[in-house]
Amino acid sequence: QVQLVESGGGSVQPGGSLTLSCVISGYSDTSNRCSGWVRQVLGKQLEVVAAIDTLGGTKYADSVKGRFTISQDISKNTLNLQMDNLEPDDTAMYYCATMPGVSVIAAQALVDYGLRGQGTQVTVAS
Repeated sequence: QVQLVESGGGSVQPGGSLTLSCVISGYSDTSNRCSGWVRQVLGKQLEVVAAIDTLGGTKYADSVKGRFTISQDISKNTLNLQMDNLEPDDTAMYYCATMPGVSVIAAQALVDYGLRGQGTQVTVAS
């Protein structure tokens, strides 16, 4: 059974940085899958923030391009999101998500069908 455990959220001032980490356990092999971070602002729908697949392909939401960087270490089952130059609009609950059998081309599957962790809150405010 695949399990995801996030860490690294918190509060930061605009312009600051945070790193989110996720340990994804339970995959029995290294076959293609898409993993990433999705977020939900209170009262709004989940959105894909950043995604990466087993081949290293990446995809970012337009709002975070140039500010966020997703990375993974498949051998250590870890997924990270480096968030720089944070803005108040980045305030949300962030969830680590994974979906077997798809590439980043289908990153939306992380929202529609993906397995998610419990989430970690990110708050950006003065």
